[in-house]
Amino acid sequence: MKINVKQITKSYRKKKALNNVSFKLTEPKIYGLLGRNGAGKTTFMDILAGYQLPSSGEVMVDGKDPFENRDILKHICLIKEGDNFQKDMNVKQILKSYRLMYPNWDQELADMLVKEYNLPTKKRVKTFSKGMLSAVGVIVGLASKAPITIFDEPYIGLDAAARKKFYDILLEEFEMEPRTIIFSTHLIDEVSLLFEEILILQEGKLILQEETEKLRQQTCSVTGEVAEVESFIADKEVIKTKKLANMMTAFIYGNRQEAEKSSLQVDGVPIQDLMIYLTENPEVQLEW
Repeated sequence: MKINVKQITKSYRKKKALNNVSFKLTEPKIYGLLGRNGAGKTTFMDILAGYQLPSSGEVMVDGKDPFENRDILKHICLIKEGDNFQKDMNVKQILKSYRLMYPNWDQELADMLVKEYNLPTKKRVKTFSKGMLSAVGVIVGLASKAPITIFDEPYIGLDAAARKKFYDILLEEFEMEPRTIIFSTHLIDEVSLLFEEILILQEGKLILQEETEKLRQQTCSVTGEVAEVESFIADKEVIKTKKLANMMTAFIYGNRQEAEKSSLQVDGVPIQDLMIYLTENPEVQLEW
């Protein structure tokens, strides 16, 4: 399913949670939707999932507005960090309700994951720990097989081993049946290898949309003596620089091959660091 975001703005009183945001997601991929707290990520996901309307602009899924549109919403599954389920329901009841909601629901996968995460099926979820609630969330998201599946950090309550299990299963399922999966996460280093495309929001604006592999190929850090680094970066797109004594490191975009031919030390820039650098320096505008 294709997502077309056209100049959406969402205002709450005088604050704009989203400010004239436009982009397209046209292929089944695993997308990373990144940004700091308050960047507008959750607002966008709520609009895409039909929970609310933008103040202006539009979000179209296969040419249709998802808001209160059952034909579209049955193909979109949004799982948030918390408050996904009625507290008086048990796991068995929750899975049954979602099975009725999503036409591509995979009950066999859901049952397997319940056993994998060792969840009691007849206890009310209000008695569950945060980790157990997170497990229910990822089970529903994966088993929904929704063509657009959105994870807004529901796995935060899982420990490291359980999160890795989730990532492994998600990747296996995606390879068997590709779909549009949107991740919003602060655990970027953990999941960045899953991302095929990155979107970064900052203060309600889209500041980057790029294929992850292209970012890795074109973004790098160069380190050397101050004069040598300053000379090299004079005509480059510089994300950030830092100095220590007579040494300097610069983070640059678009010139990795040239950097590797120089005498400077060249290293990659992790996606998490790139997000931090860009959101710390909103004046930096990469040409993507």
